[in-house]
Amino acid sequence: MTLENLTINEPDWFVQRRLAALDSFEKLSLPTIQRFDFHNWQLTPPTETIIKTNVAPQDDCILMDLFAALNEYPDLVQKYLYTVIKADENKLAAYHVAFVNQGAFLYVPENTVVEKPIELEFQQDSSQPFVSHVLVVAGENSKFSLIQKTTTKGDQKSVANCVVEIKALANSEVKYAAVDELGQNVTSYLSRRADVGQDAYVDWSIGLMNEGNTVADFDTDLKGTGAHSEIKVVDITAGKQLEGVNTRVTNYGKRTIGNINQRGVITDHSRLIFNGIGHIIKGASGANAEQQNRVLMMSSHAHGDANPILLIDENDVLAGHAASVGQVDQNQLYYLMSRGLDKKTAQRMVIRGFLGDVLVSIPSKAIREQLVQTIERKLANGQAVSENS
Repeated sequence: MTLENLTINEPDWFVQRRLAALDSFEKLSLPTIQRFDFHNWQLTPPTETIIKTNVAPQDDCILMDLFAALNEYPDLVQKYLYTVIKADENKLAAYHVAFVNQGAFLYVPENTVVEKPIELEFQQDSSQPFVSHVLVVAGENSKFSLIQKTTTKGDQKSVANCVVEIKALANSEVKYAAVDELGQNVTSYLSRRADVGQDAYVDWSIGLMNEGNTVADFDTDLKGTGAHSEIKVVDITAGKQLEGVNTRVTNYGKRTIGNINQRGVITDHSRLIFNGIGHIIKGASGANAEQQNRVLMMSSHAHGDANPILLIDENDVLAGHAASVGQVDQNQLYYLMSRGLDKKTAQRMVIRGFLGDVLVSIPSKAIREQLVQTIERKLANGQAVSENS
């Protein structure tokens, strides 16, 4: 692998990080998704093109293309970039740092409240690898919402390696919502990370609506006393799609709260693995870690796992989990069909009810509506709702 054409007009410190990541690439292993093997997937092809991101100007904060920010705000970007995710974590992180070709930088200064949701939209061109990085810095006492949508243009076989890192400083509040709709021929690695400071709050609402094989790794570190994070994931798989999702919260600070709520619907011959990981570090007294991981099977040919994992190294804590994998309730279907609905419509209503608990808890009305529309589109395409047999 080389870095041809990627380092033009970039500051030296950024180039050096690319080179260091490339140097460590071969020495590193792939990340681990328990009970999910993706080691034979092609996730690290060479890439040479830098793609500029189109972002609209935003009042009261800095919102711009990441590569433009490297030159306009070099000190600010250098201070925070790759502080939440590190290039030497694993092979896919090193590949990302070495070959990032698209991205955005959002900085909300201290004591700033942005009333309207900030929106980012990425469209992958399937003719080339899509390696995007979104860096979000929430200054002390800031408050804002960020909505990100990612889609694919074209139907060529391609790879996506997308990272979001959020640095939430003391007393900040970040509500991040995303709808991922990468194409059927796109094999993707999605990593979303947050470092949450004292009394800061990060709310994740993620709709995994990709059509291709996906590895997702969501990781939140509750570093400061009183840090709090809520993580909600909605996922639908269809066809022969394979998805492995790690959602992890680590409680480092005292009186920290980390809640995970994941709901998945699997159809046809698809496979979905949910790993919910709550880790309370020694010394994080008063911490609270709760999680739910639930999978609804709409086909006897589908395969799902919901794996709750609690790692508790402190005594003075609260922790709990719930997990379930099961087929649709035939009594519910019978009741709906007895009221005149056909089977496919009844199945879709059961699915909406199953996902509703997570959807209603998403704070952004816009993302709720967008997710509902996307779910309806997937369920209406004739492939997403399968016969139980």
